[in-house]
Amino acid sequence: MNITVYAKPYCPQCDATKRQLERQGIDYSVIDITQDEQALGQLLQAGFAQAPVVVTEQEAWSGYRPDKIRSLVGVMQ
Repeated sequence: MNITVYAKPYCPQCDATKRQLERQGIDYSVIDITQDEQALGQLLQAGFAQAPVVVTEQEAWSGYRPDKIRSLVGVMQ
């Protein structure tokens, strides 16, 4: 499963999301939205206004959502 975290530096919710993914043993990639204007534009156009934005093959959400991260564990097995 491909998981992408769109994050920004010095973002407590972004850091918490990445830590929780790591604790659950879930691989992910990170895109820094302060360095990638195209990615930021796409997220804003899609209606996201809060970092981080987590995109999986099935869904996308914004903010720190430990419930959503835990639900990925069952999908990954």
